[in-house]
Amino acid sequence: MVRIDGDRVVKRPDTLAAEEPLEIRVGGRPLAVTMRTPGHDVDLAHGFLLTEGVIGSAEDIHSARFCEGATGPDGENTYNVLDVSLADGVPAPDPGVERNFYTTSSCGVCGKASIDAIRTRTRYPVAADPLTVTPSLLAGLPDVLRSAQAVFDRTGGLHAAGLFSGSGELLCLREDVGRHNAVDKVAGWALREGLVPLTGHVLLVSGRASFELTQKALMSGIPLLAAVSAPSTLAVDLAAESGLTLVGFLRGPSMNVYAGPERVLV
Repeated sequence: MVRIDGDRVVKRPDTLAAEEPLEIRVGGRPLAVTMRTPGHDVDLAHGFLLTEGVIGSAEDIHSARFCEGATGPDGENTYNVLDVSLADGVPAPDPGVERNFYTTSSCGVCGKASIDAIRTRTRYPVAADPLTVTPSLLAGLPDVLRSAQAVFDRTGGLHAAGLFSGSGELLCLREDVGRHNAVDKVAGWALREGLVPLTGHVLLVSGRASFELTQKALMSGIPLLAAVSAPSTLAVDLAAESGLTLVGFLRGPSMNVYAGPERVLV
């Protein structure tokens, strides 16, 4: 990544938190795909099934195992598909629980196609977007966002997403307990205002830049996503593959440009 701190520009490696999709199956049937940091996946599946009302105790689950057929490009097990078997007498999940699952007719046994489907192909490519900004323009956006967070001032517990023009004008701000919800609200406003695709715009989020937020920016045709905190590995991968500029740790005059640095005029 390119580290910009005022007039000082340094290109160096950085360490990011991992983010990968986990497909949860129940009895071999795909139930949900969630983006997570790998680790404690069995606990994650138990908690998901509990909070969704599928199970009421640990005894309701007979076993949980990673699918052997879920392999990566080099044939290694990705450990990204977990199949849960319910105990005898425990009813299968209600169809209403099957949210956030990206279905495809070619899932097969490994689930690879269903995970790949998360990389939704946007109808608004951003790679050729001519937007360019200066570091000083980006540096001023968090203060503008923060000053407009009326609900945050009262609660201190909300995420914010702000849509800016290429000249730095705040066009829309939305707050929500979920960062993805805040972004969806901004995108919905832009859609109703006839602004989509959001060519030449900047999206700023108050937290970290996850894969989900990066995808939402791409689906809206936004060429630059900035966050005041860290991006994940998958967010950087998706941004680089799609031609989106991804800026993290945007704090005052310092920022890290993880993808698409050509749009930031140093």
